[in-house]
Amino acid sequence: MPLVRRYYEKHPSGGSLHILLDDGNVSDSDADFCLQAATEAGDADGVELARLVAQMSRTQRLKLGANR
Repeated sequence: MPLVRRYYEKHPSGGSLHILLDDGNVSDSDADFCLQAATEAGDADGVELARLVAQMSRTQRLKLGANR
């Protein structure tokens, strides 16, 4: 997913979404947590990505970190 690759270019450690992208925590509550963290950090790219991730299935979310 190009958006994920671009996010990693800016945030090599996964930034506000590291628990989703790196740690394999892919529940709805994890996506909500990341959206809140990105919002609080002023991470506009993270907010955009977290909103997209929130619409994905668990299976789709698991593939995000693997495809970077």
